[in-house]
Amino acid sequence: MKSILILSFLLLSLTSLGQQLPQYSQWSMHQFAENPAHAGIKKCVDIHTLYRLQWVGFEGAPNSGFLSVSIPLASKRNRYLSTRQGTGFKFETDQIGLFNMNRLSAAYAAHFNFNKYTRLSLGLYGGIMQLGYDPIGLQGNEPDPAAMSEGSIVTPDASFGAWFNAEKYYFGLSLKNLIPSKWSAIGVNSRNRFHASLTAGYQLSINESVSVTPASILRVPPKGPLSVDLNLMLNIKNTLGIGVGYRNTDALIALLNIKIQEQFSVSYSFDYTLSKVQLGSSNTHEISLRYTTCKSRNTSASSCPLFE
Repeated sequence: MKSILILSFLLLSLTSLGQQLPQYSQWSMHQFAENPAHAGIKKCVDIHTLYRLQWVGFEGAPNSGFLSVSIPLASKRNRYLSTRQGTGFKFETDQIGLFNMNRLSAAYAAHFNFNKYTRLSLGLYGGIMQLGYDPIGLQGNEPDPAAMSEGSIVTPDASFGAWFNAEKYYFGLSLKNLIPSKWSAIGVNSRNRFHASLTAGYQLSINESVSVTPASILRVPPKGPLSVDLNLMLNIKNTLGIGVGYRNTDALIALLNIKIQEQFSVSYSFDYTLSKVQLGSSNTHEISLRYTTCKSRNTSASSCPLFE
């Protein structure tokens, strides 16, 4: 248990200055979880769930996940130069040793279609965040009363997102932790700190059945190094996706996506840790499920769901 406490305080001290938010290797497959501007962007309900188990075998290691539902809102519109709207919600949980964080957010987005393929979307997440410290099971020869005291806070939470896409490419911007609430019950100098991320991707069609999509995300914490993911995904008939990735701060990534009966898909990714954490554990796993009421018009590479 001592290693859990040490890891918890180490990670909390690092995240309070740097990355406070969970990061996912499958971010490009779950855009709504990353950016509220994706709420209702498609003309169907889209449900995603993901679980991430980081640094397997490392006592007190982080584990996180989310459930998101994106819903289009009915609206009268002209074909172009008009606005569609969307809503949705996301529940996200993250645990590091003795610390846990839960977020429940509702989303609203407006989508402005300039022509058949070009669109600008703006969205907001609003909700609450619960942060807690639970010392249950903590043992020591001389327990510190401060370390043995349970703490929990609930604060408001908000994020802003922007998204622009054409037929073959997209750009995204997400601004998170917009409300700098203090963690008064957890630490004197700790608080929610502003985070930003930028995403981009381009779809290259090789033929009618195969496409390749390079994509990247730049995560900007308030302090500490920038985190950059570079992914390359091969899509075959919108049924099978195989990819590789690299995170500059700590990992090589392998990704696999399989569509099942058109409306279901399952994805798995494996991170091989490159940082010094490798001495304790080098393996991280993510698995996700998706259900959509959308039905593909065809199996050509051009019907990639990122660009519908």
